[in-house]
Amino acid sequence: MSNASLPPPRAGYTLPVFACAGAVAALRCLVDGRDRPASVSLDLLNPPQPADIPIDQIAPLPDGSVLAITHSDPGDNLDLTRNTPIWSVVAWGSGDQAEPILLQGGEGVGQQVNRDHAPAIYQYARELIGHSLRPLIPEAKTVRVTIILPEGRALGDRTSNAAFGVIEGLSLLGTSGIAAPLSAPGQLDQSREILRAKAARYGHLVFCLGENGLDLAVKLGIDPDRRVKTANWLGPLLVEAGDLGAAGVLLLGYHGKLIKLAGGIFHTHHHIADGRQEIFAACCAAVGVPLPTIQDVLKAPTVEAGLGILRDRDGAMAQRVYQQIVERIDERAAAYVHAHTGRPLAVGTMVFDRQRQVVARSHLAEGLFNQVLVD
Repeated sequence: MSNASLPPPRAGYTLPVFACAGAVAALRCLVDGRDRPASVSLDLLNPPQPADIPIDQIAPLPDGSVLAITHSDPGDNLDLTRNTPIWSVVAWGSGDQAEPILLQGGEGVGQQVNRDHAPAIYQYARELIGHSLRPLIPEAKTVRVTIILPEGRALGDRTSNAAFGVIEGLSLLGTSGIAAPLSAPGQLDQSREILRAKAARYGHLVFCLGENGLDLAVKLGIDPDRRVKTANWLGPLLVEAGDLGAAGVLLLGYHGKLIKLAGGIFHTHHHIADGRQEIFAACCAAVGVPLPTIQDVLKAPTVEAGLGILRDRDGAMAQRVYQQIVERIDERAAAYVHAHTGRPLAVGTMVFDRQRQVVARSHLAEGLFNQVLVD
């Protein structure tokens, strides 16, 4: 079957949508015990469109609260949260509750270590739940909403959440209700179309893997229109940029992802390949890091933890290692593009840590950075 005959990749919804739908269903049952909807229609706010979300189970609990259960459907994505259950528990609030809705994170919802272990329930989730529940709350009443992800703790251990300061579970993250299929093969064609349009306007572009890079790019003063969200398709999109004759590409990403390119891995999804600690250890060896430290870096649970080990022992040594990493990414990326296109492409690399602080930038990145700033 040719690619042309394949259906387009199916979009799904982000975790906040399912949590909110469950909360709406539970609140409706709390208000009227006979109202046990099989599905809930929501206004997603961003984008402003409706979504019908199935409610798998709903029941009052002995303490007077109501539990509704949904299951995540991220669409045609390689997403480890697929089919994970989301429990939304709604109860009447206490008499001294000031706000109409008290939103809490239960088991499996991550904790933000840099915010006094507040639940990792971010702005979009809070806005969506508030918008959807307020019209349903009877006058003079308040409600307490608790989101539980029974599988969240185990799934969180398989993500890079800890690198961004979220522990013991998953985040209710996202700025949109739509889970665009960024990991699905059909999405690559859409990303290429976006890249072609931008390359027609600009010679120098910025590749960002995800939301953290896109957000940091703007904070660094980079022209927002030059950003291209690559998801895990870095290799094919670098080749596309080479084919289009782009003058240069600045890679801006989390070091725990981009380090894969230093080892020649150009599709960065963990289902495809990993080897990050091994690549990290090799770059340490290349600049003469003592063997005991290399061994500790190799055994570190994450690249972020390895960076912490280096910084604790010798800040200057850590900087040498990261300079080696970004320069090697540049070399491997340029060689990869040339091997597939026969054309040169200037690639510069900037990597940031979990605090979104730039750790290192290559020599080529210095020049490319100046090319992509807002005029």
